[in-house]
Amino acid sequence: MTRTDRAEGRIGLIAGSGRLPVEIVESLNARGIRPYLILIEGEAKPLPQLVGHDHGWLRVEDFGRLVPMLKDAGVDKVVMAGGVARRPALGAIRWSWSLVSMLPRLVRALASGDDGLLRTIIGHLETHGIAVIGAHELAADLLADAGLIAGPKPSAIDMRDIRAAAAAAKAIGALDIGQAAIAIGGRAVALEGIEGTEGLLERVAAMRGHGRLAGRSGGVLVKCAKPDQDLRADLPAIGPDTVDAAFAAGLKGIALDAERAFILDFATTVARAKAQGVFIYGLKGDD
Repeated sequence: MTRTDRAEGRIGLIAGSGRLPVEIVESLNARGIRPYLILIEGEAKPLPQLVGHDHGWLRVEDFGRLVPMLKDAGVDKVVMAGGVARRPALGAIRWSWSLVSMLPRLVRALASGDDGLLRTIIGHLETHGIAVIGAHELAADLLADAGLIAGPKPSAIDMRDIRAAAAAAKAIGALDIGQAAIAIGGRAVALEGIEGTEGLLERVAAMRGHGRLAGRSGGVLVKCAKPDQDLRADLPAIGPDTVDAAFAAGLKGIALDAERAFILDFATTVARAKAQGVFIYGLKGDD
C-alpha cells in the first residue's frame, strides 16, 4: 500500500502493557475505525486484538523511529495507552537528527518523573505534526462515573478514609511520584511508589498484623490523576485484579477520580467488587 492509498486522518495507537490498549482498540473497532498500532517491545503483548491490526514493534531505545513509523502509516493523530515500565539509558538510544535536536529536553525528561517524560514525548510528536489525543476522548465509556459504582455504600468511616487517601494521592501526584494512596483509620498509611498499585496493595497486605496496623480493619485505596497531569496520557486505571488485590489487603473499597480514571473490563470488575463486598466509588472534588 502506498502513502497515497491511505486514508487521511488515520488514528495511531502507541500500546504498552495492560488491558487499556485492547479496550481502546475494541472501542474504535465498534465505530468502524481500524487504527495503526505501535507495540512497545517488552510491554505490549501480541494479543489477537492487537496484532490483528496493521502494526509495528518498537524498542524503547529506538524512540527515534517513532515519528517515521507513524508518518509512513499515514497517521496524523495518535493516542498513548498502557504502561511502559522501562526507561532507556541515554547510551543505548539510537539517535536521529530530530532526537539530537531535543537532547537537552530528553536528558531532563529521563531524569524526571513519568509525567515529565510523557510531556516530552507528546511535544516531540506534535512538533512533527502528529496530534496527541487522550484515551478518554476515544473511549469515554471507560471512565469512572461520580458516586457509587459497585458494591456496598461507603460508610462515614470509609468516606473519612477516602478523603485522607485522596489528599495523600494528590500530594505525591504533585511531586510526580505516583497516583495512589491507602488510608486506614482516617490516616494515610501507604503511598504508591515505583512498584505501582499492585505493589502498593501487596505491601499493605503484608503490613496487616504489624505495627500500627495490628488489629485494624478496613481502609480504602484511592487513585487520582496528578494535579498538573496532561490528561492525554497515563490516567489512573483499575480492573478485576485491582479489586482482588484490594480484597486480599483487607480494604473496604476503592475510590477513583470521577471522569479522570478508567475502569477496565468493566462488567467483570463490577461483578468481582459485588461478589467480594468491595465498593468502587467515583470521587468528585466536593466529596
